[in-house]
Amino acid sequence: MQDRHNIDEEIMQLALLQARRARDLGDVPVGAVVVYNGVVIAQACNRTFAQFDPAGHAEIAALQKAAQVQQSPRLTGCTLYVTLEPCCMCVGALIQARIDRLVFAASEPKTGAVDSAFDLAADPLHNHHFQITSGVLADESRQLIQRFFAERRDRNARRFQPERTDN
Repeated sequence: MQDRHNIDEEIMQLALLQARRARDLGDVPVGAVVVYNGVVIAQACNRTFAQFDPAGHAEIAALQKAAQVQQSPRLTGCTLYVTLEPCCMCVGALIQARIDRLVFAASEPKTGAVDSAFDLAADPLHNHHFQITSGVLADESRQLIQRFFAERRDRNARRFQPERTDN
């Protein structure tokens, strides 16, 4: 089990690199990696704001790239690593893709659809379920996201402050 934990951390580091890429593009720092048989087959970062795409989540882009590599919309045997707990849209995509396993870093208390705000993955009405591992490098991911939003709030606050005139 320790080997799996080490592998999960190594691959989550790749997802964190993608999250930093999203941040550098001005997007919410979330990154995703898809692995099949121990080989990375796709990587992506959030592009929601960069591409003006409400579906531009890292998970969706990584699944799309992996499906192209596999030449199939079914990603049986694949694991998705993502730096933030997936939302409802992304959990739906994981179910449709028939992903075998999800590994995520930080929980998302407002929109997380795995075990925080919702628990869509466990709904017995779905025709597919996947294994879930959470908390892998959670602190690093959480800090990255918190810094991003703190910097964004600071920029917005400075932008809307009235000019000071000393007469």
